[in-house]
Amino acid sequence: MDSVWFDGDAVGFVDQRGLPRTVARERATSVDDVVDAIRTLAVRGAPAIGIFGAYGVALAAQLHDGDAFRAAVARIREARPTAVNLAWAVDRVLARTDGAYLAEAEAIHAEQRDIDARIGAHAIALFPDAGNVLTHCNTGPLATGGEGTALGTFVAAHRAGKALHVYVDETRPLLQGARLTMFELREAGVPCTLIPDSAAAITRQRKHVAAVVVGAVRIARNGDTANKIGTYAVAIVAAHHGIPFYVAAPRSTFDFSLATGAEIPIEERGPDEVRIAADDPVYNPAFDVTPGRLIAGIITEYGVLRPPYDDSIADLATRPRLLPADFVSTGH
Repeated sequence: MDSVWFDGDAVGFVDQRGLPRTVARERATSVDDVVDAIRTLAVRGAPAIGIFGAYGVALAAQLHDGDAFRAAVARIREARPTAVNLAWAVDRVLARTDGAYLAEAEAIHAEQRDIDARIGAHAIALFPDAGNVLTHCNTGPLATGGEGTALGTFVAAHRAGKALHVYVDETRPLLQGARLTMFELREAGVPCTLIPDSAAAITRQRKHVAAVVVGAVRIARNGDTANKIGTYAVAIVAAHHGIPFYVAAPRSTFDFSLATGAEIPIEERGPDEVRIAADDPVYNPAFDVTPGRLIAGIITEYGVLRPPYDDSIADLATRPRLLPADFVSTGH
């Protein structure tokens, strides 16, 4: 399903907060609605947020002009600080000097669909013909607006005839793995099992997990990768057990201006997401940063980047943009 779309005088979206029990298609008819949908995680997933923000700029142009338009766009761009795709997409749309903002947003969306397909195709060879794999958080169509990044790699392998079984971390505190990833894998017909986050280590030990694939919201030049809170712990356990830990992400998720992950801003969310007693002090970071040294490869639309990332990511920065017409599907 499309998680976001433009609806004439509104930006449409699937409200992810109600899934899997309720599939609600909503309409953001104002800039306030766009910002609120991003901040409250009604729309989430770095690529999907970028597409949604791009459509939000097109909507803002219909509603405002001059200083009011610029202020509206700034609010959209700053709605979530960690995911770089949002700022990237807003800036790209604004760069259209002819004012064809909707056309540029639609181009970003079309390219993301193509990018997801490329990422899936490049990942197939990384998996055994049969075996168990693991993922954390949600990286499927809901999160990307296409076929998915990390989750899309499992679907691509499944379509290619590989018998993978996906173990899915529940992903506390908002349970994106339990609510969204399990929903999408079942819809795709991929065998899957939900596990508590706290069972991730024993799952790798007892279920002979062959590989871990996760997504990303921002990647620095040295390969340090920000992703949903808990990812760093997953990477540490994978390293302990000698399991390859992969990141699947489009080039738009790379922030070439940042030398290391220490420069990535980490969003902190409200305490009520986690606390039981009303007066409990809470530290609730939404993301953490996995050091590049723990990452075996970064699966992009251009292929799989390998260490040393200072070199392979620098090369990625020079690559020309890939267009959908350039991609010939392999049928996977």
